Amino acid sequence: MLNNIDELNQNLKAIIECIDEGIHIINREGITVYYNEVAAELDGLEVNEVIGKHILSVFPSLTEETSTLLTVLKTKKPLKEKQQTFTNFKGDQITTVNSTIPIFLKDEVIGALEVSKDITRVKELSEKIIDLQKELYHPRDDTKEDRDVMAPYTISDIIGADPQIEDIRSRILMVSKTDSSVLIYGETGTGKELVAQSIHNASRRRKHPFIAQNCAAMPETLLESMLFGTVKGGFTGARNRPGLFELAHRGTIFLDEVNSMPVSLQAKLLRILEEGCVRRIGSIHSKKVDVRVVATANIEPWVAVEEGQLRKDLYYRLNVFPIRMPPLRERKGDIPLLVRHFIRKLNSKLGKKVKGVSPRVMEIFNNYTWPGNVRELENALEGAMNLAEGEVIQPGHLPHHIIYRTKKNEDALPPLKQHLEHEEKKMIEKALRKCGGNITRAAELLNIPRQTLQYRLKKFGLK
Repeated sequence: MLNNIDELNQNLKAIIECIDEGIHIINREGITVYYNEVAAELDGLEVNEVIGKHILSVFPSLTEETSTLLTVLKTKKPLKEKQQTFTNFKGDQITTVNSTIPIFLKDEVIGALEVSKDITRVKELSEKIIDLQKELYHPRDDTKEDRDVMAPYTISDIIGADPQIEDIRSRILMVSKTDSSVLIYGETGTGKELVAQSIHNASRRRKHPFIAQNCAAMPETLLESMLFGTVKGGFTGARNRPGLFELAHRGTIFLDEVNSMPVSLQAKLLRILEEGCVRRIGSIHSKKVDVRVVATANIEPWVAVEEGQLRKDLYYRLNVFPIRMPPLRERKGDIPLLVRHFIRKLNSKLGKKVKGVSPRVMEIFNNYTWPGNVRELENALEGAMNLAEGEVIQPGHLPHHIIYRTKKNEDALPPLKQHLEHEEKKMIEKALRKCGGNITRAAELLNIPRQTLQYRLKKFGLK
């Protein structure tokens, strides 16, 4: 039995050593009893410099109040994804995001365990981004050239003749006259940021900042400090620094993939939308900000609500003016226009003289499903133009996966249900356009109950 336990302990230690996150365990006296190689690398130390020593002797910049391990030891309550900036005894400043739990033996706390991720470099880069944006939008430097760096796209950059694209251009012009929140949703690569920038550049805010932040790209604590700002003492290592909402004053803030924002931060975002005030982390004072929020979701918003990714109250607040971006497979008639546009653009970029694509390439493009949408089409053309030596792009210049998947699609029949739903959706769209968006009249034209049409609209994501 004893041999089995020893073997189990050895296996557990081997597993922990393979984990790519720092593991730090202290006993009830605050003495380190376990410290893996990853933790040592994160903290800029050696394992033997930490094992058997009190945590405050190794990290002198911490105190009993600011150390997440000692805090958990004292409160007996776990801490999740807590940002901590500290200086080790060598003088190196480190920033980590820690999840810390107490270790119980029966009802008694005998230690604490912490899992750490190093975000020192990410934090430095995020602060540089904020500083650069602050410098860029300093009043004395507010030139058109500077603004074009942050929001270069306008409504004229939205390419397409499909009725759905015409409707989007019309909606951009309508909503740009107001300050209402906008929620743009659609698959990756459909052009959501292009629409967001177009709204900003068509609005009265176009002379002021357009600041974008991807909500899925940062740890929760770092995203919170980036959005809302910090005050000195708000947490260990915090400095007086404005957040993106303050920097976007009188302009537009673009929150990409807002459904990826932690729910706790969504509550703070909702408060800003409702009150027009932002409070820095660690501050007791709020500051008035005049910011328009344009957000995106990469899935249907109500699906995000149902799956718990998006707060229902925030959905209602953002969804004042929704814009759905259709996938490229729903508007394949625009492919020739997009191909011509991207070839002109890429000729200038690559120094080429390509005039077009062969009929077979256009056939392949029309038969491909484009999971990456317009962005994938542009990237495919750029790759092909790098290979093309003549004036026409041929099938052999295209990425292999496009040729392979297109051949599979050409050899297979689409599922009957999928085909019928596609045709049904086209008929509903046609009826709505003919009736000017009037649901009752469209239902009469289709000879179905109004309630059935409303269900179909929700099912197909139509507005």
